[in-house]
Amino acid sequence: MELEDFIVNFANQFDDTDQEEFKPETEFKELEEWTSLIAFSEIVMIKNEYGITLKGDDIKNAKTIEDLFKIVSSRSN
Repeated sequence: MELEDFIVNFANQFDDTDQEEFKPETEFKELEEWTSLIAFSEIVMIKNEYGITLKGDDIKNAKTIEDLFKIVSSRSN
């Protein structure tokens, strides 16, 4: 699993946010478009793409996209 691919998959859950906004250090909960529906979409995408089940606390505890990537990566082994 590569961080760059994860960021693309993460960004694909957003409709109105410019793709250039999505970087490893992006604090995703600060994005204007971030909602509980997008959080749910991210959880579903991660389950479908990576076979990893995230919980709400995982999203809550992650600050950046890279933080979330590290959570997913740590469970994929």
